[in-house]
Amino acid sequence: MTLTLYAHPFSSYCQKALTALYENDTRFHYRRLDEPGAMDELAARWPIRRFPVLVDEGRTIPEATVIIEHLQRFHPGPVRFLPDDPRAALEVRFMDRFFDNYLATPQQKIVFDSMRDANERDARGVADARALLDIAYAWLDNVMKDREWAAGERFSLADCGAAPFLFYADWTHRIDPRFKQVIAYRQRLLKRPSFARAVDEARPYRHLFPLGAPDRD
Repeated sequence: MTLTLYAHPFSSYCQKALTALYENDTRFHYRRLDEPGAMDELAARWPIRRFPVLVDEGRTIPEATVIIEHLQRFHPGPVRFLPDDPRAALEVRFMDRFFDNYLATPQQKIVFDSMRDANERDARGVADARALLDIAYAWLDNVMKDREWAAGERFSLADCGAAPFLFYADWTHRIDPRFKQVIAYRQRLLKRPSFARAVDEARPYRHLFPLGAPDRD
C-alpha cells in the first residue's frame, strides 16, 4: 500500500481529504487517530500534530488542500479536482480559501470557545464569528444562484472542503432559511456518495460534538 492517511473520521479537515480519496476510489491505508499509537506516529512525522496527514512512500504531506493537490498530481483519477485552465483553477483555489477562511475558521472559533472554562470564554470573538458566518452565507447564496458546484459545473477541490465545512457550520450557526441556494448546495453535497460515506463513518462520534449534535443529517 503506497498511501497512508492519518485522520479522524469526525474531523472536518479529514473529511475534506477523505472525500477526495473516495471520489476516485483511491486505495489507501486509513490510520485512524483513535487507534493505539496512531497519534504518536503522526506527531513523529508532523510535530504540529494537526491532521490530516498523508504519507506517500515515506514523504509526509500535511494540510488537506495540499493533500488533494498531491493526489491529483501523483495519484489521478477520473475526477479532476483542479482544472487545467489556469483561470478556472484560480477560481477553484479561491473558493477553497473562502470555505477554509470564512466558514471553517469562524465555525471552529465558536466550537473551541465552548470548550473553554467559563472565565476564559471570548463572547465578543464568538459574536464576531457568528456575524462572519452570516456574511459568508449571504455571499455564497448569491454565488450559488447559477452554479451547481462551488466553482461551476464540475465537482472540485473547493467542494471537497465545502462539504464538511458547511455541514458543521450549519450545526454550529444554523443557515437562515432565506439562504435557499446555500441550503440546496449543502443538500447536494450530502447526497454526493463520497461525502455521504465520510458522514456515515463519522456517525459513531457525534457525541463528541461540544455543542451537541442535532438529530438530523
